[in-house]
Amino acid sequence: MPWKLGFLDQRMVSARVMEPRIQLQRAKEGSLANNPRLRGGTKNGQKRHHLSFDGVKTKRQAGSPFLSSCMHGLAHCPNVSNVLVVVVSIFTIWPKFHHSKGAHGPGHPGAIAANYADALEIAMQFFDIQKSGKLVNNRIAWRGDSGLEDGREGRLDLSKGMYDAGDLMKFGFPMAFTATVLSWAILEYGDQMNAVKQLGHAQESLKWITDYLINAHPSPDVLYIQVGDPELDHECWERPETMTEKRPLTQVNTAFPGTEVAAETAAAMAAASLVFKRANSTYSTLLLKHAQQLFTFADTYRRSYSLSIPQVQKYYNSTGYGDELLWAAAWLYHATGDRSYLNYVTLQNGAAFGGWGNPTWFSWDDKFAGTQVHFIALLLWSKRDFTGGNLGLQMYREAAETVMCGLLPDSPTATSSRTDSGLIWVSEWNCLQHPVASAFLAVLFSDYMLTSQTTTLYCNGIFYTPADLRKFAASQADYVLGNNPMNMSYLVGYGSNYPQYVHHRGASIPIDATTGCGDGFKWLDSTNPNPNVAVGAMVGGPFLNETYIDSRNNSMQGEPSTYNSAVIVGLLSGLVTSSSVVRSFA
Repeated sequence: MPWKLGFLDQRMVSARVMEPRIQLQRAKEGSLANNPRLRGGTKNGQKRHHLSFDGVKTKRQAGSPFLSSCMHGLAHCPNVSNVLVVVVSIFTIWPKFHHSKGAHGPGHPGAIAANYADALEIAMQFFDIQKSGKLVNNRIAWRGDSGLEDGREGRLDLSKGMYDAGDLMKFGFPMAFTATVLSWAILEYGDQMNAVKQLGHAQESLKWITDYLINAHPSPDVLYIQVGDPELDHECWERPETMTEKRPLTQVNTAFPGTEVAAETAAAMAAASLVFKRANSTYSTLLLKHAQQLFTFADTYRRSYSLSIPQVQKYYNSTGYGDELLWAAAWLYHATGDRSYLNYVTLQNGAAFGGWGNPTWFSWDDKFAGTQVHFIALLLWSKRDFTGGNLGLQMYREAAETVMCGLLPDSPTATSSRTDSGLIWVSEWNCLQHPVASAFLAVLFSDYMLTSQTTTLYCNGIFYTPADLRKFAASQADYVLGNNPMNMSYLVGYGSNYPQYVHHRGASIPIDATTGCGDGFKWLDSTNPNPNVAVGAMVGGPFLNETYIDSRNNSMQGEPSTYNSAVIVGLLSGLVTSSSVVRSFA
């Protein structure tokens, strides 16, 4: 898939390479006066970030040296009969280099880490802040019903769902990603969430999104992907409860396809169907039906929604749809056991779309690393037959190992995209999305190793343990929670020092304000801290030099997003207890 970057805003960067080393060519900011989003969030004139390479490594970077030699042909294998067992019966996915009698295996949630439990409870609340529609059991005193007429022009009820960030837009692409990641977190760490009384909140927030997604898919080949006009939205600074601007709808269909957004929505519904399978089988079946229809639509009418609807390039431009097709098919295989989805991801499209040998950053736009780690879980837990020479499965495992080796800070293949304090750092805009998403994958991978009683990961001559991956994941979480040069928690409401001027309309306007669309900008420009605390919001984060400017006009650093909440909730859920993952795939 060609490497492209679209117009960048605080949610636009989806850097498609981790190794070789990244050099980020930064446009000099100068001052906040250069920020293109000073008035209501417009991004016109914003400069593009470029990535360059200082040497492409074509060799596999990680994994079993035994399997690595065999990838070049059976003549290179130390034992041909053994490799035939590995290739033909790939169910044994983990090269078991060393075993330790002290290694921990799967089990019930262990001792609770109070700091992560407190942070998880706080992070979960941002979903409530972002809800649209008629609120039920509202936990946020300064929020009320809003968006009740959304969808009316299409004779649909699109009142639910969640606002994207500090604005009042509903963007279907990142919202669906939010649902997929939140589902994954629940499936793997539901026991841990339950141990700290957060599972119910997670499931309810997920259903608030999937209810919206169901209504946004009124027929097999039509999907409504956006509510609101971002240009009109960003000309206003108002509370969602009092917004008056028009809320037009945007759809993809057979005439104007949108493969990546349809596929991501299919992934979200397939993953959510697993979450609700036992508690609400009827709802689960409905979700799965929509997921299968959407995947067929996405795959049959292959075209990027960025080409079909060029306006989306300014906000959530897609860099390609191959990753979403694989991601969706993997979740559909997980949900159905239908081998055609497995063949789709491996034999049919793995080589073309899989991104093997080119590790990337997991984000709302790039699902390669997520798909690779997800397949580790599918192979680990599934009792299905994987015989038949499906070598693509092995490639996914190797690709996942390469990603993990790139994250470990002292690995020979470690990415150089870090701050001096060790935070993964790829982009100025919304910089925390990449380290937190990467850390979520790392804690998952660590727990999959524990569950499979695999004690080591091989990275170009050095062995690492699940504890090393967990230590990396914890370091990224701890940075977000205040262990950083600013001594600031980037999770609003956690600790005593967190941003007071979050770029968020509802948080910045007093609940009794009488201002409307245009005169509401006085609250954007106010020098007073936000009157309402956006509890649980993870802001964009620090610059590369690890500074943070707490200004409401600084949307580059100070605007939270709903999809960031999904990855921080997933990460904290994985760290909240010492146990490995529950057997959600059984």
